[in-house]
Amino acid sequence: MLCSIKDLKGYELAARDGGIGKAREVYFDDAHWVVRHLVADTGGWLPGRKVLISPHAIAAVEPAQRRLAVELTRRQIQEAPGIETDRPVSRQHEASQYDYYGYPYYWSGVGLWGSEAYPLAGGLLVPGAGQQVPTEIEREIAAAARESGDPHLRSSAEVIGYHIEASDGTIGHVDDFLFDTRSWQIRYAVVDTRNWLPGRRVLVSPAVIDSIDWNGRHAHLRLSREALKASPPYEPGPLMSEAEELRVQRHYEGWQ
Repeated sequence: MLCSIKDLKGYELAARDGGIGKAREVYFDDAHWVVRHLVADTGGWLPGRKVLISPHAIAAVEPAQRRLAVELTRRQIQEAPGIETDRPVSRQHEASQYDYYGYPYYWSGVGLWGSEAYPLAGGLLVPGAGQQVPTEIEREIAAAARESGDPHLRSSAEVIGYHIEASDGTIGHVDDFLFDTRSWQIRYAVVDTRNWLPGRRVLVSPAVIDSIDWNGRHAHLRLSREALKASPPYEPGPLMSEAEELRVQRHYEGWQ
């Protein structure tokens, strides 16, 4: 199932023993285009802290209820290592969080989630309980990653709005992202082409993004404006059907 990242904003975050707030945005890594953290707006519950929820802890995405079932307790979240609100999330911060919850490091393997293709099916009742301890090799890889300090995390709230440049000129801007609710991999960027094709949105895969100027807020595609113009239009919504995705895939087969 593909779900809109922009639509996630405002989803209720329901822990095992009560609400913890609402989803505000996500952090994704720009190397694999995978959502690594949800950022929670906890209201006045945990002021001054950036509360991150890993997809490892998400038991279910429920668009009809605008709800995310979180397999953690409020106490677990309250006692997790804190990150100050105004600080970026470093690899050290991520490692501290993962160690606390007992999650395997996603940066220590070849899969999207370390040695796995998918995050855990829900979290753990007790931090660290029942989870395999990382091997010595995994710890060495993780230690090297910590030294680099940069997990390449990007805020969805920041990247939405970036200008999109086709191979032959400006075409629009990033309006949203669609992610797979099982793997949490971003499958498509939603491009609003009203700069060129009024009132129309199309989908592009991260695979056709040639480069991104993070400072200039521009993404450059390996596709022409004609390829995007001929793409099936996308109608915004919380979910995307398999039939809609298949039409998009078939269209781009001859262009990528």
